[in-house]
Amino acid sequence: MNFSMRTNGKLLLTGEYFVTEGAVALALPTNLGQELSVTSNPEGEAATLHWDSCDSEGNVWFSAKFELPKMDILEVEEDKEMKDLATNLQDLLKAARALNSKFLKSDEALYAKTTLEFPRDWGLGSSSTLVTMVAQWADVDPFELLEKTFGGSGYDLVAATADGPLLFQKFNGKNRWDKSGFNPSFKEQLYFVHLGKKQSSKEALVYYMVTPPDEREKPMGRITQITYDIAKYTDSLEQFEELIAEHEELVQSIIKHPRAKEEYFGDYWGEVKSLGAWGGDFVLATSDRSEDETKAYFQGKGFETVLTYSEMIKEYE
Repeated sequence: MNFSMRTNGKLLLTGEYFVTEGAVALALPTNLGQELSVTSNPEGEAATLHWDSCDSEGNVWFSAKFELPKMDILEVEEDKEMKDLATNLQDLLKAARALNSKFLKSDEALYAKTTLEFPRDWGLGSSSTLVTMVAQWADVDPFELLEKTFGGSGYDLVAATADGPLLFQKFNGKNRWDKSGFNPSFKEQLYFVHLGKKQSSKEALVYYMVTPPDEREKPMGRITQITYDIAKYTDSLEQFEELIAEHEELVQSIIKHPRAKEEYFGDYWGEVKSLGAWGGDFVLATSDRSEDETKAYFQGKGFETVLTYSEMIKEYE
């Protein structure tokens, strides 16, 4: 058996939290992603799957061996985190098998290797890219596989294979998406700052779900309209800043969590917007000052990783 696939990471520019309940969201696939390769393993034992996960430096940070076809865990490092990861991977492979009974039923020895193109703590979608690739490998629906495993809206699965920004919506139990024309003329004034605090989307949704449904529904229409406005009006930095500031206020009104700008960058001259789960990973920052001055500000606050829009986001050719 031979299989290989590469997928994009993702960032959610608008619609965070609300996308799970029907709001239209604007998703941005990233230039960096993850690769999966599966080959026959001539040195392995028959009917086993040896799995290695490599970081962006090429170092193996996770390794496990599974018996086939039962997918029992045969080997994994004696560490709780590694054991939990092995169990999660086992659950993913078993879920794929449940959707395609022929998946991993051969008696050959296999070697699977994933390689991240971004640091593990960046939060660009190591799980969603893996779900997408395993679904392709198993020839199953990625949304069904996501539903059986990690859960979530599914926008990241679409971003994983997209060629540029997209609009996504969960509507009446189905997923709808389309290419977005988002291509801001001011993209050289947009930056992505890594907060260095990897956030679990599942845990972050707790902030959102504890709010009564009728309260969560109130901002839904405006969140969707802001998404459309941001996707459409790409010539004015000032209008963009007004829209993302309003979006931040609407999300804050529901999850009762401080805005990133309030928490970290109170004296910053531009706007700052959380991307996806609040409290960690990346934020978007706007700036009407030079790249050097902008990066110096954030790095002076202790946030060393500051990427330009073109460095981070995959764009249509």
